[in-house]
Amino acid sequence: MKLRVSHGPHLFARETTQTLMLDVIIALMPTTLAGIYIFGTRAALVIAISVISSVLFELIWQKLMKKRVTITDLSAVVTGLLLGLNLPCNVPLWMPVIGSAVAILLVKQLFGGIGHNFMNPALFARAVLLASWPLHMTTYNLPQRLFFGSETALSGVDTVASATPLLSIGKLTNTDLLIGNIPGSIGEVCKVAIIIGFIYLMLTKTITWHVPVTFVGTVIIMSYLIGVDGIRAVLTGGVLFGAVFMATDYVTNPMYRLGQCIFGVMCGIIVVVIRKYGGYPEGVTYAILFMNCVSPLIDRYSKKKIYGEVKKSV
Repeated sequence: MKLRVSHGPHLFARETTQTLMLDVIIALMPTTLAGIYIFGTRAALVIAISVISSVLFELIWQKLMKKRVTITDLSAVVTGLLLGLNLPCNVPLWMPVIGSAVAILLVKQLFGGIGHNFMNPALFARAVLLASWPLHMTTYNLPQRLFFGSETALSGVDTVASATPLLSIGKLTNTDLLIGNIPGSIGEVCKVAIIIGFIYLMLTKTITWHVPVTFVGTVIIMSYLIGVDGIRAVLTGGVLFGAVFMATDYVTNPMYRLGQCIFGVMCGIIVVVIRKYGGYPEGVTYAILFMNCVSPLIDRYSKKKIYGEVKKSV
């Protein structure tokens, strides 16, 4: 037998960027279809514009910069899909285009492309849109269709205007919150669909449980500690969608399991603190973006020491 000497990496996997992104797209299909069913064709149009513009911006940038075109890896599709699902269905159609430009050009490509961004592109774009046009981003259409024909407690009005539907859902049942008979962003309302996507990502080993479970668990525990129903805290707003699809981004969360648990716990704490004491009753976007920034620091202190490693001298 011959000994083959070569440089690293020495471990190879069948997964590629394209296959991983395809798994994420498949996992997002239940919540995408649920959002379109609940909010109608307008939701489909917002999502389509977001995806198409994201792909086009990446293509144009790489052509202008004379770089290898990588739109076939589907990462731009995922970014556009996540951005579209984070928007209300009634936003002006130019907003997903601007959001896509921010996500692809400013956050992703200017830092070197996929794998080099220090924040989640879609979530940062949502934050920019929210800061720039808060009225459009905080006015939510009521569902056009209700699952199981349930009667929503918000019937009789066309839209709900607030920083988040959290301010207006006190009379809704947990069932309404779970199946999506509520106003909100396209992708965040149907929690059953999000859970189906989470199960698929776990079965395909696209993500691990560490970030989503610690994130959601912390929100539940912290909410109960401040006198709020923890289950309703998770079923309202974007906690579940953010924990499953946004906080688990490969590039912007810690590499090590301990670090991922710390990341999830801190995201949950920040969400509850913002909801309780902040002037904005939803905090998922800012919690994840803040923790994206400190993710390298978490990696530094959660890294396991290699057996036999010599301690560095001070």
